[in-house]
Amino acid sequence: MNLSLCTISFRHHLHSIKEIAEWAQMNHFQGIELWGIHAKHLKENPQYNSDWLASYNLYTSMISDYLPLHLSHSELLHATMELSELGHRWGTNKLRTFAGQRASASLNNQERKLMVEKLKMICQELERENQFLLLETHPNTLTDTVPSTLQLLEEVDHPALKINFDVLHIWESGAEPIDALVKLKPFIKHFHFKNISSRNKLDVFSPHNVYAAAGSREGMTPLFKGILNYEEFVKSAVSLTEVEASLEWFGGNVKEVLENDAKRIMHVTKEANRLYVS
Repeated sequence: MNLSLCTISFRHHLHSIKEIAEWAQMNHFQGIELWGIHAKHLKENPQYNSDWLASYNLYTSMISDYLPLHLSHSELLHATMELSELGHRWGTNKLRTFAGQRASASLNNQERKLMVEKLKMICQELERENQFLLLETHPNTLTDTVPSTLQLLEEVDHPALKINFDVLHIWESGAEPIDALVKLKPFIKHFHFKNISSRNKLDVFSPHNVYAAAGSREGMTPLFKGILNYEEFVKSAVSLTEVEASLEWFGGNVKEVLENDAKRIMHVTKEANRLYVS
C-alpha cells in the first residue's frame, strides 16, 4: 500500500508545504495529496513541484479539486486545463472532483444527460494529457450510491474516468464497503480513509461544516477507533487490488492522529501481506 496524507488536514494550521513534506517523510508516508487551492497558491513559488517533492522521497498521489460542473462548457474547460497544468507540475495523473452538487435521485434525465456530456468532455481533454478524472463517492452528488456510480461510469463510457473510493461515504450510502469494492474495483484509482463514531454523527462531514474553522469535529475518530472496521477493510483491499490511499483527517491533533493511523495501517498491511503470501 502507498499511503498519503492530505494537505487539507492542515488547512487551519500555519505549516508550509516544506514543513508538511519534512514531517511526511519522517513519518513514513509515501505521498502527499494536494488540496486544489493549495496547489493553486503554490503557483507563485515555482521551486515547489514534483522534483522538489521527490527530494523528500515523496510523490504527489492526487490533486483534489472541485471542477465547476454547474458552469458553461467553456468555463468548465478553462478550469479543467488549469487543473491539468497543476497535475503536470506536481507529477500526478490523478485529478479528483465531485460529480456535481446534487443528489443523484434529484436530477431528471435531461439534467443527468447534461452532466454526462460535461464529464465526457473533461475526460476527452484529460486523455490527451495522459491524466485521469477521479470522481469521489460522496453524498449529494451523482456518485452518492453504488448503483448511480456504476450507471454514471457506463453513461460516460470513457477510459479516463475513474473513482476515488471514499470508504466512509460508501458506507454512509447504505452499501457494504467490501461488496462495493468488488463491484467498483476496475474503476478505483484511489481511496480516502476516514472514520466516525456513529451514523448519527455523519453530518460533521457536510462541506459547510467540515471546511469551516469553527465547525464541529464531534464524532470524528482516528481510523481504527470508529464504527467502520478498517482492519477488515484494509486486509480485504490489499488482497484484491493495489491500494493507493490517503488519510483524510479533518479533526484536531493532526500530527498525532496521522502518525498513529499510519503506523497501524503499516502493521495491518504487513499482516495481510503475510497471510496473502502464505
